[in-house]
Amino acid sequence: MAVKRFEDLIVWQNSQDFAVSIYKDFSTLKDYFFKDQITRASVSISNNIAEGFDRRTNPDFIRFLYIAIASNSEVRSMLYLSERLEYLPKDRTEELMDKSNEISKMLYGLIQSMN
Repeated sequence: MAVKRFEDLIVWQNSQDFAVSIYKDFSTLKDYFFKDQITRASVSISNNIAEGFDRRTNPDFIRFLYIAIASNSEVRSMLYLSERLEYLPKDRTEELMDKSNEISKMLYGLIQSMN
């Protein structure tokens, strides 16, 4: 069965869940620049999946999936910083890193399936 809506993509659903986790984990952070940057990047992952899907061509969708991967990498880079700055405990950072890595694998797999 072909996917007819971006909402049906598991990677989109996981990306939304990931953004919610990022928002919750950084909701009380007083470093507003950091919080704004990491939350915006986390939202960008699912938004680029959605936007690319609705372009309705494989080349456009793939281009947006790569943008989603880049946003995911930005979040992961900031998670490393958050641990070094002691914004999050190490174990929580590792959990979020695992989620981020899972999303990357799913995005790369989706790209491979379209090529």
